[in-house]
Amino acid sequence: MTTQPKLITYQDYLAGPEIKQRKEIVDGKLIMFGPMRPHQIVLGNVYRPVWAFVDENGMGEVLMAPSDVIVQRDPLRVRQPDIEFTSNERAYILGDRIEGGPDLVVEILSPSNTRAYMAEKLADYAGINVRECWLIALNTRTVEVLHLEDGQWRTAYTRGEGEILESAVLPGLELDIAGLFRGV
Repeated sequence: MTTQPKLITYQDYLAGPEIKQRKEIVDGKLIMFGPMRPHQIVLGNVYRPVWAFVDENGMGEVLMAPSDVIVQRDPLRVRQPDIEFTSNERAYILGDRIEGGPDLVVEILSPSNTRAYMAEKLADYAGINVRECWLIALNTRTVEVLHLEDGQWRTAYTRGEGEILESAVLPGLELDIAGLFRGV
């Protein structure tokens, strides 16, 4: 007879040790990640200018993974976007953990990210009213920018190298997409 592993509850999560590794909890099940070097290079290339822009303009807080975003408590769902921006207006979601929707999440896609997995993750982000999502594809060196409209994700645009990334939630931010892939 096979026994099912015990599902992680919200209380288990709060009482448990801090895990300093990429992880998510989906319906109480722990999923561990180990990003590859190209992913981490792009993560740094995106994080640095976004953090500098937000800091310079006093707009809020920018964090990069591992940083937990609690989607729901029961069954427990915790996501770790690669980067998240929370505006001053949404600062109430910030505590020891983030409980609620940041304004912006950035996901750097790997070949292992299936359509079903990303659809589920985007549904979670929509459910907590994340306003904008950047999907950065390593294999095509493109960025797809999604906006949440009436509870549904809509593609604002997809751009590649030689083009500029702009954000509705970070007005005035302009990132050279080729620069995001520098070193990869």
